[in-house]
Amino acid sequence: MPHATQHADVAAVATAELDSALRGGPFHVALRAAIAARGLPLQRVQHHLSRYGVKVGVTSLSYWQQGARRPQRPESLRAVRALEEILQLPEESLIRLLAETHEASPGQRPAGRSYRSLVEASGVLERLLTELSLPPDGGLHTLGHHERVHIGACRELAGRESHHIVRAHMDGVDRFVAVHHGDPGCVPERVRVHALENCRTGRVRVHQDTGVLVAELLFGTRLRAGDTYLFRYGVEDGTAGVSREYVRGFGPAGGQYALQVRFDERALPVRCHRFAQHSPAAPRSGRQELPLSGHHSVHLVEPRVRAGIVGIGWDWE
Repeated sequence: MPHATQHADVAAVATAELDSALRGGPFHVALRAAIAARGLPLQRVQHHLSRYGVKVGVTSLSYWQQGARRPQRPESLRAVRALEEILQLPEESLIRLLAETHEASPGQRPAGRSYRSLVEASGVLERLLTELSLPPDGGLHTLGHHERVHIGACRELAGRESHHIVRAHMDGVDRFVAVHHGDPGCVPERVRVHALENCRTGRVRVHQDTGVLVAELLFGTRLRAGDTYLFRYGVEDGTAGVSREYVRGFGPAGGQYALQVRFDERALPVRCHRFAQHSPAAPRSGRQELPLSGHHSVHLVEPRVRAGIVGIGWDWE
């Protein structure tokens, strides 16, 4: 019986360490404690992740639990959510610690949207797409995307308009998935999506807490692999408070992206700048001041987008 008692004591200590780590973090300590409490070697953790359709190397898992690296890419964030189930942890427990670890790091917290909000929105978007049985890219490659954002007289994100040029990379594509992530305080139920050219609005899903809206834009025709298509739609928002930036995320490398932000003449910012991020968790880079034009607007052009985030930010008096 002494061996059984010893085993029970070890298990109790491991459970206590895990409970403490889940309450106070940081992320890598909680992950290490969870793996130890379940008694799983990293090879088995990797195997379980593969059954969830997530590919993560043993080396990456080792780095994560040592704190040498942090999950940042969308695939890595999906792995963290899967780990919560595999390791029998409360939902959002590791994701919450991952966000808090980043926000507590001195000198690394990005301006504008917090890492936590972007991580939460990423998870919500994945669930909404699953609910609609839609893949993230919908079988389309973007050749060109021109976006116009309007900031209203109360400094709010009043709306935006998108003009897309796409090419199908599979047969049977007949729709596009439009995603809108409103500013903090956005009321997605009051946001309206308008099909403006060569499309019509289909199903719409919203998530109140994160301000995420997903809408189908139906083409009315089925594309064959290699076919190109042009369409245009708008989003009417105006439901949130003061807006300070507009960001656009990209997955695989794609075509040209142009973003124009136009301000109401009664509410002009004092400074504007462009920026980029490799991922929501990465520090911002490539900051460049943008002069306000005589038409009260600023813009950026990416001749060929790369995976990551680009955006325009501005300061009010």
